[in-house]
Amino acid sequence: MASTKILNILGQECGTIRLNDGVFKQEYNEALIHQVVVAHLANLRQGTKSALTRSEVRGHAKKPWRQKGTGRARQGSTKAPQWRGGGVAFAPKPRDFSKKVNKEAKRVAFRSAISTKLAEKELVVLENLDIKDAKTKTMVEVLKNIGVDKTAVIVINGENENVLRATGNIPCVEVTNSSLLNVYDIVKCDKLVVTADAIKSIEEAYKA
Repeated sequence: MASTKILNILGQECGTIRLNDGVFKQEYNEALIHQVVVAHLANLRQGTKSALTRSEVRGHAKKPWRQKGTGRARQGSTKAPQWRGGGVAFAPKPRDFSKKVNKEAKRVAFRSAISTKLAEKELVVLENLDIKDAKTKTMVEVLKNIGVDKTAVIVINGENENVLRATGNIPCVEVTNSSLLNVYDIVKCDKLVVTADAIKSIEEAYKA
């Protein structure tokens, strides 16, 4: 069974935690992770942008001047794209960008992604994140103690108002709940910081 050390907020090792092999010791499946991440980002797109084509802009299609003899370029309509106030060529229209991925495929991709984080030593398990105040300075100190100096996603179990407020002004650091953690959150960060109780919650949700 896989295991990793547990750190406290001072960065000191205070034990080890045994991890479920069905969640944290799975093979790396790059193709499936890519598919799930692409679908996740596509599903975030609103698809509401819209512009008018030459058939939809206000005006008429009358030829502005005769074809020959004026010395100017030939024109067929003032609603054409090259005219100011004309329509847009290949105008974007509202559309649905969403992609469907099977539930089991998402689960397999999640286990593969988080197993890779563990294997590459990019998973940090904290005993807890019980900070006394909601100050940015306090959270910066905690991150420094546990060796987080780049992008990070902090995973907690339940609600922790102090952690949310303390990380609000720290760039490249996000906080999420164990029930909301997804494949994109895992792969986009350099360090995945997970509390011990959040680990148990993840194992219960994703065990094979």
